[in-house]
Amino acid sequence: MRDLFIKDWGWKLFSVILAVAIWFTVHRILQESITPATASDSRPITYGNLPVDLVSSAQDVRDYRLLHPTVSVTVSGSAEVIGKLQANQIHAIVDLTGVEDVNTAKLRVEISVPAGVTIINVTPETIGVVAPPVTH
Repeated sequence: MRDLFIKDWGWKLFSVILAVAIWFTVHRILQESITPATASDSRPITYGNLPVDLVSSAQDVRDYRLLHPTVSVTVSGSAEVIGKLQANQIHAIVDLTGVEDVNTAKLRVEISVPAGVTIINVTPETIGVVAPPVTH
């Protein structure tokens, strides 16, 4: 029984140290993959002069005009996602569907972005729309 602990004790000590080192390495790698991205990992970036598209019902063929045809959008995300993001992947629209009196309304600008991107700010948040005069 005594030989179980004393025989080749150098190799046994080396094996224990190696096993502990492997366990710590695997544990650290798993913790990094589980931990979600924090605010410090995100990089905000602003895209200015993005065009705003108008959406209206198919029956409404009037030629609407926006008082501000462009917006500025600040987004954030991981360095990898933001590094690949292009301005043409950010879409700004103003939806006129269901709006009764367009000339008196300031409508909210809706922004769509790719997965992994978070919208921080939109300037302006609302835009006035002007309808052409109705002719009979």
